[in-house]
Parts: sequence; C-alpha cells; structure tokens
Amino acid sequence: MTQQALRKVAAFDFDGTLSHRDTLIPFLLRVTGRARFGKIAAQIGFSGARRGVDLRNRDAVKAQMIHRSMCGRRNEDLLHLGELYAQDLLAHELNTAVLQRLNQHRDEGHELVFVSASLTYYLDPLAESLGVDAVIAVKPTVEHGLLTGQMEYPNVRAEQKALRLRSWLKQSAIGPMPNVELWSYGNSSGDHALLQMADHGYWLGKPSKLPAGSQIFSPSSAPFQSE
Repeated sequence: MTQQALRKVAAFDFDGTLSHRDTLIPFLLRVTGRARFGKIAAQIGFSGARRGVDLRNRDAVKAQMIHRSMCGRRNEDLLHLGELYAQDLLAHELNTAVLQRLNQHRDEGHELVFVSASLTYYLDPLAESLGVDAVIAVKPTVEHGLLTGQMEYPNVRAEQKALRLRSWLKQSAIGPMPNVELWSYGNSSGDHALLQMADHGYWLGKPSKLPAGSQIFSPSSAPFQSE
C-alpha cells in the first residue's frame, strides 16, 4: 500500500501576527460610521454606562458588536467594503517579516491558511491576493441577501482555532495528526491552542508569555530546509 504524502501546512493568525494591529474595530467603524459605533459601544458598556454584556467575555462582546453593527445590512455592501479594506491592509498594515515568512512557505509549496477571529469579508480577498489557500475566520450569516447579525460558527478563538483547523485538515479532534506537518504563527492567548497543535509553533507576543513548546519568531531563523 502506498503511504499517503505528507501535507505541509502553515497556519497564520492575523491580528497582531500578520497585521500590526487589531483589524475588526476599524472595519466596523467603516461599516457603521463613528457616531453609530459610539452608540453601539455605549450600549455594550465600553463607555462606563450600564453594561449590556460582560466585558470579560470576549466572545459575547464580539457577538454583540457584530449583531449591533451588521444586522439588517446588505451582504453585497459588506463584500464591497471588505474588498476596499483588504487593499488598505495589504498596502499599509502587514508585518513585512511575517509576510516574508508566509511567502517562503508558499514558495516551498506548503498549503497556507488564515486561522483568525477576524472577518471573512476582508480576509477572503486578502488571502486571494497573497496566494493563501483557505480562510478559517468569522463569517456572519446571511439570509435573502441581508445579514442576520449572527455568526455561522462560534468565534474563531482559543480551542475553536484548533478544532476548526483540524476539521479543515480532516483530522481527529484529539491526538496527533498523521501525514501533516504543521507550522503555526500567533501572538496572543487566543492562539495558544493553535500553536500547541503545531509541529513548529512561532510566537510573536510578549516573550514572558511564550507558550510551552513554541519559539519566539525571528525573521532570520530558517523555519524549514529547502527540499
């Protein structure tokens, strides 16, 4: 029986890893406008007013922000805004060292995937521009061309990153991944599970918070040997 070929895959978080900063809030500001976004922030409780949601629960906060910013809007409009935002990110917001690493993986023929809590509206066109094969990210639900304000899947953070990536790789939810060699890149506590499942984990966060089994990302380090 012929042994199945080894898949070589590089998974990149986006905000703070491939991008220099958070990208969700600036995009929602484009969607709503500053005045409307200020009202939404007040409703949720960011302004110090009575809180509509527990601010310690990141998933709940994001769900509320997406619901209040997007519910009832035309999907076609969001796709257009996402295309424009992706162009801006590509021109001004990407970490050149991490982008170089992504290009190295692509040149080696590795499969590339974004695994991010950001939105598919701008990650999909950005992935197309960069030659990234797949996007695992937050995708709002659409009915009859309008956004419902809900998300198709739970927020792509922490264990959800590992679960969604394993599903995309068609691997068991637990245990080793046969026939897959995985490189993962992340910068926050929400990326720990993504790094822990990797054969090669690279950390761009604070050195004091380096996850076990990972190494600090260095642009000068060789992540693999050319074949």
